[in-house]
Amino acid sequence: MGLMSKILGGDQSRTAEDYVELNLDDVAAESANAAMQVHIAEVGGQADAIDIKDAVYDGDIVIADITRLRTEDSTVEHIVDELRQVAREVDGDIVRKGDDQMIITPTGVRVSREKIGQSL
Repeated sequence: MGLMSKILGGDQSRTAEDYVELNLDDVAAESANAAMQVHIAEVGGQADAIDIKDAVYDGDIVIADITRLRTEDSTVEHIVDELRQVAREVDGDIVRKGDDQMIITPTGVRVSREKIGQSL
């Protein structure tokens, strides 16, 4: 069986022996030396936007949950404008995914606007 058949599933069914359990202690030790991190943030107000901006300025990616903000509130627009400005300043990217999430990236990282695995 070729590599792609193994990845895509091929004709064989999987057994428990086909899977390898990962030791999370090993993964955590390796990721401590990473040049970039992905942060998950919940935005409830202006103070949360400051933490997000700091992370992006430090070169990290932030996935922000904005569901706690009311969409009719001007605070949402103010926070979104601030985060857009940060993305522009660092030559990064910012994408709003639906009404509940934003992805803000640092210099040199772009978010694709195309979904993987979606046939047109």
